[in-house]
Amino acid sequence: MAVLSDPISDFLTRLKNASRAENETFQAPFSKAKAEIARILKEEGYIWKYEVDDSGKFPEIRVSTRFVDGQAALTDLKKVSKPGRRNYVGVNEIPRVRSGLGISILSTSKGILSNREAKKENVGGELLAQVW
Repeated sequence: MAVLSDPISDFLTRLKNASRAENETFQAPFSKAKAEIARILKEEGYIWKYEVDDSGKFPEIRVSTRFVDGQAALTDLKKVSKPGRRNYVGVNEIPRVRSGLGISILSTSKGILSNREAKKENVGGELLAQVW
């Protein structure tokens, strides 16, 4: 397996590719950050479920993508922060995605949160991705 400089971007790319290829599941190397992102995506209705498979040498996260009437629930996503250019926003600067139809995922001092959770907790942070 190749060494990745941005594992969160790799996870999100696998998710987008699985949705576009109409694959029901995909798996990626496990990390706590990826599990938190998968939790947010499950709560917001973009995936069915996720589970951690630690039966092998290295744990993996297995994600079941969600389809509604044959269409993927996840239309597209955009990775905002990158290893070379981090993007930080305050609580009042958190962007609305597709006029409120999408979500932003932020890494805050209170953990990885969606834009709604971050506004409720009144925290800003690093804007990881936008999903719609």
